[in-house]
Amino acid sequence: MAEQEEPPINGSIIDKSDASFLEQVQRLHQLTVYGRWLFVGCLWLIISPACLWDLRAEMALWQQYFTWSAVRYGLFFHPLSTVGLAFCIGMTVSVLVWQSRNILIGLPQPEKQRLEKQVCRIRQQGPTHPLWKWVCQ
Repeated sequence: MAEQEEPPINGSIIDKSDASFLEQVQRLHQLTVYGRWLFVGCLWLIISPACLWDLRAEMALWQQYFTWSAVRYGLFFHPLSTVGLAFCIGMTVSVLVWQSRNILIGLPQPEKQRLEKQVCRIRQQGPTHPLWKWVCQ
């Protein structure tokens, strides 16, 4: 059963088939996508330079005599750098998979419902909500 109406917000009933409501849900989803990519970009700008700086001696060795064993031991003896780079790579891959799934298959129903509820909360709070001007205007 598809739910068509929400409880009254500011004296009006929200119709989920309303074009402006669907547009606002789409804008909120787009903000979510931008936010995830911004987070990944910040990871690569903040964490990865420190990790690569810690591995600079090993990278010089890798440039001279590249073997997978040298890479393995270089990463093994620098665990914080390894974890930092793995986190950056893992978050990038996870956002790529998440966005690819949304593009190819579409948003799953629970995600759509979560976005719709959030848009209702943003509308209910009004201009005092931090996302109001990006979602509702």
